[in-house]
Amino acid sequence: MTRIVITGTGIYNPPHVVTNAELVEAYNAYAAKFNAANAQRIAAGEVEAKIDSSVEFIEKASGIRQRYVIDKVGVLDPDRMRPHFDPRPDEQLSLMAEIAVAAAKQALAAAGKQAGDVDMVLCAAANMQRAYPAMAVEIQQALGAKGYGFDMNVACSSATFAIEQAVNALRCGTARCVLMVNPEITSAHLEWRDRDCHFIFGDVCTAMVLETDATATAAEQWEVLGTKLVTQFSNNIRNNAGFMNRCEDTDPDARDKTFRQEGRKVFKEVVPMAAAHIEAHLAALGIEPTRVGRYWLHQANLGMNQLVIKRLVGGEAGSEVAPLILDEYANTASAGSIIAFHHHRANLKSGDLGVICSFGAGYSIGSVIVRKR
Repeated sequence: MTRIVITGTGIYNPPHVVTNAELVEAYNAYAAKFNAANAQRIAAGEVEAKIDSSVEFIEKASGIRQRYVIDKVGVLDPDRMRPHFDPRPDEQLSLMAEIAVAAAKQALAAAGKQAGDVDMVLCAAANMQRAYPAMAVEIQQALGAKGYGFDMNVACSSATFAIEQAVNALRCGTARCVLMVNPEITSAHLEWRDRDCHFIFGDVCTAMVLETDATATAAEQWEVLGTKLVTQFSNNIRNNAGFMNRCEDTDPDARDKTFRQEGRKVFKEVVPMAAAHIEAHLAALGIEPTRVGRYWLHQANLGMNQLVIKRLVGGEAGSEVAPLILDEYANTASAGSIIAFHHHRANLKSGDLGVICSFGAGYSIGSVIVRKR
């Protein structure tokens, strides 16, 4: 039987950090301007007044303390409230490809591979910079990789869904070495002017190398014991931005053209789904949840992760069992569980088990069960 192993991971951290205090100051300045400009309509009941945000509100609601962003000035400008990216000519490397290449080089170095060893590139993220040509193909070219590449999007579960595609390709022989990248420029699709979500996301890019054990030479290897995916349609997390917007004659800056969610509904519905999904996946492999040494979960909300783990192993499982990177990185969409895996696996021993799991819009849930070799 062909054994598939993860042999390297990498990460790109943007250069700027935005603290909750900075974010609150910018948002509250925006809210004050909005309320002053719309005072008459607010008084008439035509427009709802903006209420202030606070550091306490953000940390209680999410567990987030800061986030990395590619552009800080635009995000914190009360008159703009979104990042500013300089347009690039077609012959220049795209921003999303640029950060993917940076993370990919780290992952390849960790795996002991050259770009020319790669014959499949998967670009898996919640949003793509453009429709075509595929970001994966540009990344492939920039690195000097071989074979083929394609983009895929299952929102916050894009990475785990891509891992299954990589595993399947390696098992059936259509690839020998797969590079998966998750360039998440979430600051571009977050609505920074919405108090209920202005704190949620941060920018990052993660990368992972997968190959068969026959070609693996890395000192650290994680065998993929199984993957399991599920989707169930829901409108509770949605973004309507798309290529047909201009044909609908709608406002390109309308609220539905950026991230929005019914947070309480998502929490209530996704927690039991995710816990049951992981439990069933482990059971199919004859593994008790308490035998798992590490759960690298999607990083969207501290309370959500705590409840998922409590349902799986009981009691109050600490950060040793389910490490948190949310406080530093915020929600990074598909990259969150991969960041946790990248930063929090060094102390595990040969034979130890782990679960990489994501859950997000779709709804979509993906789990990957691994064992350190």
